[in-house]
Amino acid sequence: MMPYRIAQIRLVSSHPEVYEPCDDSFALVDALLADRTNLLEHRPRICLEIGCGSGYVIASLALLLGGEDSGSYFIATDINPHAVSVTSETLNAHGVHAELVNTDIASGLEGRLMGLVDVMVVNPPYVPTPDEEVGCDGITSAWAGGENGRSVIDKILPVADKLLSDKGWLYMVTLTANDPCDICLDMKKKGYAARIVLQRSTEEESLHIIKFWRDPNSQLEANDAKLLTKTDHGAGFGSFLSQLSQMSFWRSGNSTNN
Repeated sequence: MMPYRIAQIRLVSSHPEVYEPCDDSFALVDALLADRTNLLEHRPRICLEIGCGSGYVIASLALLLGGEDSGSYFIATDINPHAVSVTSETLNAHGVHAELVNTDIASGLEGRLMGLVDVMVVNPPYVPTPDEEVGCDGITSAWAGGENGRSVIDKILPVADKLLSDKGWLYMVTLTANDPCDICLDMKKKGYAARIVLQRSTEEESLHIIKFWRDPNSQLEANDAKLLTKTDHGAGFGSFLSQLSQMSFWRSGNSTNN
Protein backbone atom coordinates (compact mmCIF):
# COMPACT_ATOMS: atom_id res chain seq x y z
CA MET A 1 0.00 0.00 0.00
CA MET A 2 1.35 3.43 -0.93
CA PRO A 3 1.82 5.68 2.10
CA TYR A 4 -0.32 8.78 2.52
CA ARG A 5 1.21 12.11 3.49
CA ILE A 6 -1.10 12.28 6.51
CA ALA A 7 -3.70 10.00 8.03
CA GLN A 8 -6.99 9.68 6.18
CA ILE A 9 -10.12 10.32 8.23
CA ARG A 10 -11.94 7.40 6.61
CA LEU A 11 -9.22 5.08 7.95
CA VAL A 12 -9.25 6.48 11.49
CA SER A 13 -10.92 4.06 13.88
CA SER A 14 -13.42 5.16 16.53
CA HIS A 15 -15.04 4.26 19.83
CA PRO A 16 -17.79 6.03 21.83
CA GLU A 17 -15.31 6.73 24.64
CA VAL A 18 -12.46 8.03 22.42
CA TYR A 19 -12.02 11.60 21.20
CA GLU A 20 -12.41 11.80 17.45
CA PRO A 21 -10.23 14.05 15.26
CA CYS A 22 -11.50 17.61 15.44
CA ASP A 23 -10.30 21.18 14.81
CA ASP A 24 -7.46 20.91 17.33
CA SER A 25 -6.27 17.58 15.88
CA PHE A 26 -6.33 19.01 12.36
CA ALA A 27 -4.49 22.15 13.49
CA LEU A 28 -1.71 20.08 15.09
CA VAL A 29 -1.26 17.93 11.98
CA ASP A 30 -1.34 21.03 9.77
CA ALA A 31 1.41 22.51 11.95
CA LEU A 32 3.50 19.37 11.45
CA LEU A 33 2.86 19.63 7.71
CA ALA A 34 3.96 23.27 7.75
CA ASP A 35 7.18 22.22 9.51
CA ARG A 36 7.67 19.04 7.44
CA THR A 37 10.91 20.14 5.75
CA ASN A 38 12.49 20.86 9.13
CA LEU A 39 11.18 17.57 10.53
CA LEU A 40 12.69 15.57 7.68
CA GLU A 41 16.04 17.34 8.09
CA HIS A 42 15.82 16.79 11.85
CA ARG A 43 15.89 13.01 11.39
CA PRO A 44 14.32 12.19 14.78
CA ARG A 45 15.21 8.83 16.25
CA ILE A 46 12.39 8.69 18.81
CA CYS A 47 9.00 10.39 18.38
CA LEU A 48 6.46 10.42 21.21
CA GLU A 49 2.82 11.45 21.33
CA ILE A 50 1.27 12.02 24.74
CA GLY A 51 -2.47 11.47 24.59
CA CYS A 52 -2.91 9.69 21.27
CA GLY A 53 -6.73 9.47 21.28
CA SER A 54 -7.85 8.11 17.91
CA GLY A 55 -4.30 7.82 16.56
CA TYR A 56 -4.83 10.46 13.88
CA VAL A 57 -1.83 12.58 14.93
CA ILE A 58 0.75 9.83 15.56
CA ALA A 59 -0.27 8.09 12.31
CA SER A 60 0.09 11.39 10.44
CA LEU A 61 3.51 12.05 11.99
CA ALA A 62 4.71 8.57 11.05
CA LEU A 63 3.48 9.03 7.49
CA LEU A 64 5.02 12.50 7.23
CA LEU A 65 8.40 11.13 8.25
CA GLY A 66 8.17 8.09 5.99
CA GLY A 67 7.17 5.45 8.52
CA GLU A 68 9.70 2.76 9.39
CA ASP A 69 11.81 3.74 6.39
CA SER A 70 12.59 7.02 8.17
CA GLY A 71 14.59 5.26 10.88
CA SER A 72 12.33 6.84 13.51
CA TYR A 73 10.79 4.87 16.36
CA PHE A 74 7.28 5.95 17.32
CA ILE A 75 5.66 5.72 20.75
CA ALA A 76 2.20 6.89 21.81
CA THR A 77 0.57 6.96 25.23
CA ASP A 78 -2.95 7.49 26.52
CA ILE A 79 -4.60 7.15 29.91
CA ASN A 80 -7.71 5.78 28.19
CA PRO A 81 -7.34 2.07 27.30
CA HIS A 82 -9.98 2.42 24.58
CA ALA A 83 -7.82 5.09 22.94
CA VAL A 84 -4.86 2.73 22.85
CA SER A 85 -6.96 0.09 21.08
CA VAL A 86 -8.38 2.59 18.60
CA THR A 87 -4.92 4.02 17.86
CA SER A 88 -3.66 0.52 17.13
CA GLU A 89 -6.43 0.05 14.59
CA THR A 90 -5.75 3.43 13.00
CA LEU A 91 -2.04 2.71 12.67
CA ASN A 92 -2.69 -0.71 11.15
CA ALA A 93 -5.13 0.79 8.64
CA HIS A 94 -2.40 3.16 7.46
CA GLY A 95 0.38 0.59 7.38
CA VAL A 96 2.51 2.26 10.04
CA HIS A 97 3.59 1.15 13.51
CA ALA A 98 4.06 2.66 16.95
CA GLU A 99 4.62 1.25 20.40
CA LEU A 100 1.45 1.95 22.38
CA VAL A 101 1.37 2.38 26.15
CA ASN A 102 -1.70 2.74 28.37
CA THR A 103 -0.43 5.18 30.98
CA ASP A 104 -0.89 8.66 32.43
CA ILE A 105 1.28 11.08 30.40
CA ALA A 106 4.52 9.05 30.33
CA SER A 107 4.44 7.32 33.69
CA GLY A 108 6.76 4.31 33.69
CA LEU A 109 8.67 5.52 30.63
CA GLU A 110 10.80 8.26 32.17
CA GLY A 111 13.79 6.08 32.95
CA ARG A 112 13.82 4.49 29.51
CA LEU A 113 13.22 7.67 27.49
CA MET A 114 14.95 10.34 29.57
CA GLY A 115 16.80 12.72 27.25
CA LEU A 116 16.09 10.61 24.16
CA VAL A 117 12.91 12.00 22.58
CA ASP A 118 13.65 14.09 19.49
CA VAL A 119 10.04 14.98 18.62
CA MET A 120 7.11 15.15 21.04
CA VAL A 121 3.56 16.04 20.01
CA VAL A 122 0.79 16.85 22.47
CA ASN A 123 -2.84 17.80 22.07
CA PRO A 124 -3.54 18.02 25.80
CA PRO A 125 -6.83 18.24 27.67
CA TYR A 126 -6.98 22.05 27.56
CA VAL A 127 -10.66 22.89 28.13
CA PRO A 128 -11.28 24.77 31.40
CA THR A 129 -13.38 22.48 33.61
CA PRO A 130 -13.92 21.76 37.31
CA ASP A 131 -10.79 20.12 38.69
CA GLU A 132 -12.74 17.00 39.70
CA GLU A 133 -13.28 16.18 36.00
CA VAL A 134 -9.54 15.92 35.32
CA GLY A 135 -8.41 12.33 34.80
CA CYS A 136 -11.94 10.90 34.67
CA ASP A 137 -12.50 7.63 32.89
CA GLY A 138 -13.41 7.56 29.24
CA ILE A 139 -13.69 10.41 26.79
CA THR A 140 -13.85 13.14 29.46
CA SER A 141 -10.13 12.66 30.06
CA ALA A 142 -9.50 13.90 26.50
CA TRP A 143 -10.67 17.45 27.13
CA ALA A 144 -11.03 18.12 30.89
CA GLY A 145 -8.18 20.50 31.73
CA GLY A 146 -9.19 21.81 35.14
CA GLU A 147 -8.79 25.44 36.15
CA ASN A 148 -7.86 27.56 33.10
CA GLY A 149 -7.36 24.28 31.26
CA ARG A 150 -3.87 24.07 32.74
CA SER A 151 -4.00 21.15 35.20
CA VAL A 152 -2.76 18.52 32.76
CA ILE A 153 -0.61 20.91 30.70
CA ASP A 154 1.33 21.89 33.82
CA LYS A 155 2.00 18.21 34.53
CA ILE A 156 3.14 17.53 30.97
CA LEU A 157 5.69 20.36 30.68
CA PRO A 158 8.18 19.07 33.30
CA VAL A 159 7.85 15.56 31.85
CA ALA A 160 8.64 16.94 28.40
CA ASP A 161 11.69 18.70 29.81
CA LYS A 162 12.98 15.39 31.19
CA LEU A 163 12.30 13.32 28.10
CA LEU A 164 13.37 15.67 25.31
CA SER A 165 16.86 15.22 23.92
CA ASP A 166 19.30 18.08 23.47
CA LYS A 167 17.86 18.55 19.98
CA GLY A 168 14.30 17.70 21.05
CA TRP A 169 11.25 19.56 19.75
CA LEU A 170 7.86 19.81 21.44
CA TYR A 171 4.72 20.68 19.48
CA MET A 172 1.79 21.55 21.75
CA VAL A 173 -1.80 22.66 21.17
CA THR A 174 -2.89 25.53 23.42
CA LEU A 175 -6.06 27.53 23.82
CA THR A 176 -6.14 31.26 24.52
CA ALA A 177 -7.73 30.50 27.92
CA ASN A 178 -4.63 28.44 28.82
CA ASP A 179 -2.50 31.64 28.78
CA PRO A 180 0.08 30.58 26.14
CA CYS A 181 2.14 33.59 27.22
CA ASP A 182 2.63 32.08 30.66
CA ILE A 183 3.31 28.62 29.21
CA CYS A 184 6.06 30.06 27.02
CA LEU A 185 7.57 31.92 29.96
CA ASP A 186 7.58 28.73 32.03
CA MET A 187 9.40 26.92 29.24
CA LYS A 188 11.82 29.81 28.77
CA LYS A 189 12.81 29.45 32.42
CA LYS A 190 13.65 25.82 31.65
CA GLY A 191 15.83 26.94 28.73
CA TYR A 192 13.45 26.66 25.78
CA ALA A 193 12.78 29.01 22.90
CA ALA A 194 9.39 28.96 21.21
CA ARG A 195 7.59 29.93 18.06
CA ILE A 196 3.99 29.78 16.95
CA VAL A 197 3.87 27.35 14.05
CA LEU A 198 0.15 27.81 13.42
CA GLN A 199 -2.73 29.93 14.74
CA ARG A 200 -6.33 29.04 14.00
CA SER A 201 -9.62 30.49 15.18
CA THR A 202 -12.87 28.53 15.10
CA GLU A 203 -16.36 29.51 16.17
CA GLU A 204 -15.65 28.14 19.64
CA GLU A 205 -11.95 28.68 20.31
CA SER A 206 -8.68 30.25 19.29
CA LEU A 207 -5.87 27.71 18.95
CA HIS A 208 -2.11 28.17 18.94
CA ILE A 209 0.28 25.36 18.01
CA ILE A 210 3.55 26.22 19.71
CA LYS A 211 6.90 24.62 19.00
CA PHE A 212 9.53 24.53 21.77
CA TRP A 213 13.22 23.71 21.51
CA ARG A 214 16.22 24.06 23.81
CA ASP A 215 18.00 27.42 23.61
CA PRO A 216 20.63 28.55 26.15
CA ASN A 217 19.62 32.21 25.69
CA SER A 218 16.01 31.64 26.67
CA GLN A 219 16.47 31.67 30.44
CA LEU A 220 17.96 35.17 30.22
CA GLU A 221 15.13 36.36 27.99
CA ALA A 222 12.54 34.92 30.38
CA ASN A 223 13.37 37.50 33.02
CA ASP A 224 12.84 40.37 30.58
CA ALA A 225 9.60 38.86 29.26
CA LYS A 226 8.32 38.33 32.79
CA LEU A 227 8.98 41.98 33.57
CA LEU A 228 7.11 42.99 30.40
CA THR A 229 3.99 41.05 31.34
CA LYS A 230 4.01 42.49 34.85
CA THR A 231 4.29 46.09 33.69
CA ASP A 232 1.87 45.79 30.76
CA HIS A 233 -0.45 42.99 31.76
CA GLY A 234 -3.49 44.43 30.01
CA ALA A 235 -1.90 44.13 26.57
CA GLY A 236 0.57 41.47 27.59
CA PHE A 237 -0.95 38.49 25.84
CA GLY A 238 -1.39 40.08 22.44
CA SER A 239 1.95 41.86 22.52
CA PHE A 240 3.77 38.78 23.74
CA LEU A 241 2.36 36.58 20.99
CA SER A 242 3.28 39.26 18.46
CA GLN A 243 6.83 39.45 19.80
CA LEU A 244 7.06 35.68 20.00
CA SER A 245 6.02 35.32 16.37
CA GLN A 246 8.45 38.01 15.22
CA MET A 247 11.31 36.61 17.26
CA SER A 248 10.58 33.10 16.04
CA PHE A 249 10.46 34.04 12.39
CA TRP A 250 13.74 35.88 12.88
CA ARG A 251 15.28 32.82 14.47
CA SER A 252 13.89 30.43 11.88
CA GLY A 253 15.28 32.70 9.20
CA ASN A 254 18.71 32.50 10.77
CA SER A 255 18.69 28.82 11.68
CA THR A 256 18.01 25.73 9.64
CA ASN A 257 17.20 23.69 12.73
CA ASN A 258 14.02 25.21 14.14
